[in-house]
Amino acid sequence: MIAPDLAAAQGRHLDALARAYADILGTEGYDGVLLYSGHAHRHFADDQTASFAAYGHFLHWVPMAGLAHSWLLVRPDHRPTLYFHAPEDFWHLTPRLPEEPWVGAFEVELRAETTPPSLPTGRFAVLGEISAELASELGAEANPEALTARLDELRVRKSDYEVACLREANRRALAGHRAAREAFLAGGAELDCQLAYLGASRSRESELPYQNIVGINAHGGVLHYQHYDSDTPARRNSLLLDGGHRYRGYCADITRTWPGPDADPLFAPLVEGVTALQRRLVTALRPGVSYVELHERMHAELGALLVGHGLVRCSADTAVATGITRAFCPHGLGHLLGLQVHDLGGRVAADGTPLSPPAAHPALRLTRELQAGMVVTMEPGLYIIPMLLERFRDSRDIDWQRVERLADHGGVRIEDNVLVTAQGPDNLTLHDAE
Repeated sequence: MIAPDLAAAQGRHLDALARAYADILGTEGYDGVLLYSGHAHRHFADDQTASFAAYGHFLHWVPMAGLAHSWLLVRPDHRPTLYFHAPEDFWHLTPRLPEEPWVGAFEVELRAETTPPSLPTGRFAVLGEISAELASELGAEANPEALTARLDELRVRKSDYEVACLREANRRALAGHRAAREAFLAGGAELDCQLAYLGASRSRESELPYQNIVGINAHGGVLHYQHYDSDTPARRNSLLLDGGHRYRGYCADITRTWPGPDADPLFAPLVEGVTALQRRLVTALRPGVSYVELHERMHAELGALLVGHGLVRCSADTAVATGITRAFCPHGLGHLLGLQVHDLGGRVAADGTPLSPPAAHPALRLTRELQAGMVVTMEPGLYIIPMLLERFRDSRDIDWQRVERLADHGGVRIEDNVLVTAQGPDNLTLHDAE
C-alpha cells in the first residue's frame, strides 16, 4: 500500500495536472486530449514481444509503467476518464487497478478492447504511438506539435510527488549498487554483479528503465557496454556500474566506479579525483545557472585533473583547446531525468525555441538554463578509449606510458540525480548513506 504522505502528494500532483491541462488545452483550442499508454511490439517473425513501458504523458497521470492498451481522456471541467485494458485472459494475468487513493480521481471504464474509445463532439488531440489514420477515424489530430511541446514542458519541473518517487527509485537503485560491488570484490563476473543488483534492488531486468551497464576492466571504457560477461576475469582492476530503477514510473540513473584489488596504483586516485570534481559541480547547481557553462567547467576541471595526475603534460587550457579532454570524456555532463531516463525538454527553451548543443559538444543533452524543480543527472567521466585517443598518438602532450597502464581499467564515471531548488541542490542519490 502507498504511504499516506505519498498518497496526499499524488493527489496534489493530479490536481495540479488537471489545472495545467485545462489551461494548455484552452490556450491551444482543444476540447480535450486522449493519451494512449502504448503497447509492446513483437520481434520480427516471432510471437514474443520486447520490454514495454507506458508513454510518458500517460504515466504522468497513471503510475503503472507496464499498463498497455489503455487510454486516458482529459477534458477541462471533467474528471479524467481512464479506459483500463482488462481483458479476460487465461494466457496472461489480467491487469488490476491497485487499491490506492489516486484511482478515485478518475472515472474508470474496464475494457477488453485494444481499440481507442469514441470521442465526444469537439476538437480533440490523440497523443502517443498512434497513426494519423487512426486519429482521423476518431475525428482527432495525431500528436499535434504545439500541444505536445506544451505538455513536454509541463514535465520539466517536478512536483513534490514526483520528487518523492525519484528519491525512492534512487534508494532502491543504491541497494543494487552496493550488492553488485560486493559481488565484484568477492570475485564475481559481470553477470554475477548484475544478478546481485537485481536481487538487492528487487527488480526484474525487463522493468529497469534501461539496460544496466556492468563493465569490468576495459569494458568500463565502452560508454554503453551492452553485455554481461559470465567468465570470471583473471584480474579485477575496476568495475563501472551504471544502474537504474523505476518506481511508479520514475527513473533513477546512477553510476559508480570502484577500483578492484588488482588495480594499478594510478587508478584509485583518479576515481577520487572524478568524484571530487562531480561533488563540486553538484554544489554549483541552482536556478539561473547555464548547464552548458557547467559542462564547459567540467572540461576545464577535467583538464586540471589530467595534468595533476600526470596523464597530460600540457596546460589544462591547452588540453581543453586541443580536444584532449573530449577524447578522455566524449559525453555530456548530464540530462533531465523523470519519467524517462533522458527526459523531455532538455534542448529547448521554455517557449519551445530550440537550443542546440555547442558544436564542440554535440552529445550534450541539456542545453538550457536551470530552473527550480528540474531533476538532472551529473555524470562527469574520464575514460581510456583507444579509438578517441588515437588521433593524439604522435602528441607529446599525453603521457602514453601512464595511459597504457590504465588501458585495462576502462574508465571512471560518477553519476548522481539532483533536484534543483531555490536553496541549492538536493542530491536525491545521497539522501541515504552509501
